[in-house]
Amino acid sequence: MKSILVTGGAGFIGSHLCEKLLKMGNEVICLDNFFTGQKRNIAHLFSFPFFEFVRYDINLPLYYEVDQIYNLACPASPKYYQSDPVQTIKTNINGSINVLDLSKRVKARVLQASTSEIYGNPEQHPQSEKYVGAVNPIGPRACYDEGKRAAETLFFDYNRQNQVEIRIARIFNTYGPKMDIDDGRVVSNFIVQAIQNKPITIYGNGSQTRSFCYVADTVEALIKVMNLENHTGPINIGNPQEITILELANEIKSILRSSSEIIQKNLPQDDPLRRLPDISLAKRLLGWQPNIDRSEGIKNTIEYFKNILNK
Repeated sequence: MKSILVTGGAGFIGSHLCEKLLKMGNEVICLDNFFTGQKRNIAHLFSFPFFEFVRYDINLPLYYEVDQIYNLACPASPKYYQSDPVQTIKTNINGSINVLDLSKRVKARVLQASTSEIYGNPEQHPQSEKYVGAVNPIGPRACYDEGKRAAETLFFDYNRQNQVEIRIARIFNTYGPKMDIDDGRVVSNFIVQAIQNKPITIYGNGSQTRSFCYVADTVEALIKVMNLENHTGPINIGNPQEITILELANEIKSILRSSSEIIQKNLPQDDPLRRLPDISLAKRLLGWQPNIDRSEGIKNTIEYFKNILNK
């Protein structure tokens, strides 16, 4: 049994991670300030004897005795991180410093949940870990994009200067149950709009591409990255199946047999036009690739949102 701290543990990915770690026989301390996390995401975990929840902001110093730390504390959807951009970049920088100071003090291995957004609006396709990105440092997305880039810098500097044992996972678009129903991301937007037969909103002409990884696959990869020996990362975690936003909207409409019309709005500033991970490194080092088919994952997510809407 390991003692594991998960910051942002009541969030979408964090809550799935906490549950998986508990089922693997670990003790889990879940930290969240509920800025975007939800109590309902972790309510069922209180029946586990080795689960502890603490309402806390990682911008404050951390004092725990743990073996591993997963740092997932940061709003991940543009709607939320742009609502308080100063707090977003503080969480990425000050929060990372506090997590790293704890790791240094107790000699715990620490994983940073980084993001495909560090590649910006990429000029390389697909994006490999060696690509340094094309990010606008003064745009409305920069609080998150540059914040995550600065966090990676801090992690590697703590590793070089203080021998902190780090792991970096760059997470591409992830979806599944426990997504916030109103987080502004395309999968949740499209499903909720289609269930209610409301217009499905796409930005631009829908030709921009993404790749969507089901949350169970993402969580499996994060645990593999954490327990990988002798490699700091970064390692891309995502699904190498590319799809346009318009194709995704029609796919969700078809599954739901929805009568929703598709309407277009202006493309937000700095919204990436293409996004696709090169997961060669994950395949080679982790023996990992996504297993959940997108249609299966979307159906699971639809059932979750139907239950939420019915309540």
